[in-house]
Amino acid sequence: MSSRLSFEQYLQNTTDQVTEALKEVIPVHWDVPQSLRDAMQYSLMAGGKRLRPLLVVAAAEALGAQRTAAFPVACAVEMVHTYSLIHDDLPAMDNDDYRRGKLTNHKVYGEATAILAGDALLTHAFYCVVQAGRKSGVPAEALLSIVEDLSELAGARGMVGGQVADMEGEQGMTDLEQLQYIHMHKTGDLIVFSLLAGARIGGATEGQLEALRVFGRDLGLAFQIQDDILDLTGDEQKMGKKTQSDVNQQKVTYPFFIGMEASLEQVRLLTQSAKDALGRAELQDSSRLMEIADYLMRRDH
Repeated sequence: MSSRLSFEQYLQNTTDQVTEALKEVIPVHWDVPQSLRDAMQYSLMAGGKRLRPLLVVAAAEALGAQRTAAFPVACAVEMVHTYSLIHDDLPAMDNDDYRRGKLTNHKVYGEATAILAGDALLTHAFYCVVQAGRKSGVPAEALLSIVEDLSELAGARGMVGGQVADMEGEQGMTDLEQLQYIHMHKTGDLIVFSLLAGARIGGATEGQLEALRVFGRDLGLAFQIQDDILDLTGDEQKMGKKTQSDVNQQKVTYPFFIGMEASLEQVRLLTQSAKDALGRAELQDSSRLMEIADYLMRRDH
């Protein structure tokens, strides 16, 4: 009888372990203002899919690495993602009241503390990356590449650049290519980072890294198009936030440009393209990553 976990068990198990690690991510002996510690933990513990940490762990395991070696980097990418959400929700950005079914950070702690909590999470992410070397012996060369990737893919050329393009797009977007740029960078680049980071922990070759980069690019775009679709069709209870928010904020989305049926087809085609790229990576065991791709295509929140 096989001892292999079902995908649902694997997903829950990994999510639970990452969440437990995040609870202890700020050393207890550090002298940190309690209000800052509380604000950071409030958003880290607000739930969510933990998709990016899941991809770090799954990519590392696909190359034969132990998941314990991947956890510090998995926590790091979740902190970067969480900081981006805190800032994204601010009045100067999307001005949202709820995130994952809870009041947004600035609604609970005020704008100034929310901004600083985001700043602290971003900065602490780099500390966490280093702990993969300190605690699990991940080689310094791999850690340097992970830090380099994170700086690039979360910064001006990556996620932050995508956020700026999104803000500028609200002035009046007329080009599907512009929307694709926003989705690939604002959302997709952290997904690409997560896969590359896990693969580097597992000692991936350049060819494997390139295949995983394509896998992450296509998966990330499919993920965000699915988000566009769910904003129109999703259940608010499952989504943990108001639906129709893109419509209310007059944001241009894939369904707006190409229609609902064509958007659904794009998700299917991009997912298949991602899986084709993953097949070319010749990993030790890519089955969990394949399962994640299928799971994301059929998700309803």
